[in-house]
Amino acid sequence: MKYFEDKTNRLYIVMCAFFIANAMVAEFMGVKIFSLEETLNITKPVFSLLGVKFDGISLTCGVLLWPFVFVMTDIINEYFGVKGVRFISWIAAIMIAYSYLMLYAAMGTAPAGWWIGSSAYGSELDFNKAYIAVFGQGANIIVGSLTAFLIGQFIDVKVFHWVKKKTGEKWIWLRATGSTLVSQLIDSFVVLFIAFYLMKSGEQGQWSLNMVLAVGIVNYVYKLGAALLLTPFIYGIHYVVDAFLGKELAEKLRAQAIAGNVELR
Repeated sequence: MKYFEDKTNRLYIVMCAFFIANAMVAEFMGVKIFSLEETLNITKPVFSLLGVKFDGISLTCGVLLWPFVFVMTDIINEYFGVKGVRFISWIAAIMIAYSYLMLYAAMGTAPAGWWIGSSAYGSELDFNKAYIAVFGQGANIIVGSLTAFLIGQFIDVKVFHWVKKKTGEKWIWLRATGSTLVSQLIDSFVVLFIAFYLMKSGEQGQWSLNMVLAVGIVNYVYKLGAALLLTPFIYGIHYVVDAFLGKELAEKLRAQAIAGNVELR
């Protein structure tokens, strides 16, 4: 088909596939909380922030992939503009919501009796309970995560284009890393505020506002460091994309993206 022979179309499809895959896997990975210092084998920091005591830094595994999602956002933004980012952001959010609905449907099925105790870890592990524990995230976390994701995406694209219009083609790192840092500042607090302050209920109860702010600050500091470390990666992707498209087509796409009139054929 001629549609797939066009380099612009193929590039957008590949970028979208990588973007959606990372966003969805990050959501499911986020169930696990890991110790940053124990993973890196460094001394555990003990500190207080806004009256909240931290005995080490615990992070959701989702933060390992979300920086790549936002890097890909900036690359799509660079070549396909605001419409390209908004379209794929809505698709990703819908696919994530759909995935959770299907998981909840799967959790509602009656497990086969032989499967429940068939774990290689022995009879102590109930496969069905483990399945529900891993995939059964609360509605508060799902709503908070999806809301923060969409808000972060739309802020990212606005900041990116604002910086690019001010600086032109110069300083890729400033528009890419800068937009990520601004969007992640909002994202880090929105997800916690919705998930654990507005909607949280149950045994652990509602988080205090200080708790939300303190945990949000810690999470943002990590994301800030990750965004800075990924800056060379952004230049590498730019080089690969330009080489694939060719100088003339790459420049044409970037010009169309900033003007908001990129078209897929």
